[in-house]
Amino acid sequence: MSMNKLPHAKRIQILAMLCEGSSMRSISRVADVSINTVTKLLEQAGEAALAIHDEMVRNVKASRIQCDEIWSFCHAKQKNVATAKAAPEGAGDVWTWTAIDADTKLIVAFNVGGRSGEDAMDLMDDLRSRLANRVQLTTDGHKAYLEAVEGAFGADVDFAQLVKLYGPTITAPGRYSPAECTGIKKIRVEGNPDIKHVSTSYVERQNLTMRMSMRRFTRLTNAFSKKLDNHIHALALYFVFYNFTRIHKTLRMSPAMAAGITDRLWSLDDVVAKIDEMAPAPAKRGPYKKRVA
Repeated sequence: MSMNKLPHAKRIQILAMLCEGSSMRSISRVADVSINTVTKLLEQAGEAALAIHDEMVRNVKASRIQCDEIWSFCHAKQKNVATAKAAPEGAGDVWTWTAIDADTKLIVAFNVGGRSGEDAMDLMDDLRSRLANRVQLTTDGHKAYLEAVEGAFGADVDFAQLVKLYGPTITAPGRYSPAECTGIKKIRVEGNPDIKHVSTSYVERQNLTMRMSMRRFTRLTNAFSKKLDNHIHALALYFVFYNFTRIHKTLRMSPAMAAGITDRLWSLDDVVAKIDEMAPAPAKRGPYKKRVA
């Protein structure tokens, strides 16, 4: 079944399953379409979602922003890329950087890449361009943030880092047990941050929601992303779904409504409309000429 013949209801069904974390192969079985159809729709929806985020999430009035980065991998973990069979470009560790408004829970900016200073810069430059006013900013202790925040905001920010101190795992020693957090330090970096609001709890909770909502983030499974483009498109679709179409339980509205960047609850119909808007116009066909044998 080709994309231009796919009925509207079928496209909505596939997008809903993508947003709810179903694997692409299970979607192709349930929706009774080819895997190529699912892949193509994910690509189109991802591009539409990137455009929606870029156009709509602008001039955001926020007071407290929290940033964090979450790990996943594409095709193979970094240590296995060298020996992986036919590893594509973009294989290895993939970090998703997010910036969330602590009050409205809006994902203001995100970036997919490595964990370098350059990636931190990309996130902070993008975040700065979307904010309407000075904010209090909290990040974890990752050193890359220091230069990135200074580069993007200069002195026009109240910035603090929440540094977690880790000790050995005592309660459940084992290969997959993370080190236990034994304490935290709140460090003022720039401006005058309110120490009681120096927190990364909301952004960390959002990262947990991502792990639970998107199968490709689940640890210790074979559900990881096989291609970086698919990973980015799935993330873009998820962020639009999260920001615009899902009612946040505590807010009783979508984060985008709480942030005042839209006055209504969106649906996946809006994503499909954007896909159609961005679709290239069909090529004009010339006059039909009868072939002479």
